[in-house]
Amino acid sequence: MKKIIAATTAAMLMGIGAATAGDANKIVVDGSTTVGPIAKAFAEYYMGKHPDVNITVSESGSGNGAKGIINGTCDVGTMSRPMKKSEKEAANGAGILPIEHIVAMDGIAMVVHESNPVQGLTIEQIRDIYTGKIANWKELGGPDLPIVVISRDTNSGTYETFESLVMKNAKIAGKTEYVGSNGAIRQRVMSTQGAIGYVGLAFREGVKPVKVNGSEATPETVAAMTYPIARPLYMYTNGRPKQDTPLHDFITLSDSPEGKKIIEDTGFVPVK
Repeated sequence: MKKIIAATTAAMLMGIGAATAGDANKIVVDGSTTVGPIAKAFAEYYMGKHPDVNITVSESGSGNGAKGIINGTCDVGTMSRPMKKSEKEAANGAGILPIEHIVAMDGIAMVVHESNPVQGLTIEQIRDIYTGKIANWKELGGPDLPIVVISRDTNSGTYETFESLVMKNAKIAGKTEYVGSNGAIRQRVMSTQGAIGYVGLAFREGVKPVKVNGSEATPETVAAMTYPIARPLYMYTNGRPKQDTPLHDFITLSDSPEGKKIIEDTGFVPVK
């Protein structure tokens, strides 16, 4: 998609989202950087069909998507993980009824620099890299090169999925670098020969995904449930959107043939 619809940082700081959330012809979306490409593509498609509707999309992390729904500063909270029990309790305390909409499936690809000859890793080897037990690529059949470990920040739903499916309560090493988005991980790995990181399926360009437990991170393996690091992607609303409203049409776009094609075009997997 050539056109990018996103709320600027300045707009977010000025509270424009808080001023427009709830307006029938204005939809404010905030949250996951992973779900961001889908939300932006949905916004472009929908506004093309309905020029009277304005949709802004921000990417401040899954945790902020949940906060936006709880605080009423966004109409759609995008998340790459389900809401936590504590977030649901906070929502209920604020008189908010968070409704979960699964819009797509995603795989978390383990990516390295394109020059790295390593072709695959096991979950256990990835865990040992992130705990610091394995610190050089030569231990994995690669070059004599220190491993530069990159992770998403702890506010990220992708981080929490990685922690759950890969780390399994093992502590990530203190030397790990934390960055704020999938794009930032991709850029760091692209520019650093010894780096490893993890990104959503839509962010594999320019880096080399390695197999995990013998399976490649592709839409096909995620759909077949053979790739071991996969998860649903979510949009949350306060209650169920009313029929025949822009919010209802936007949030259910993933169920339509047009929406499924958009999801595929952005590199993710439509929900069957």
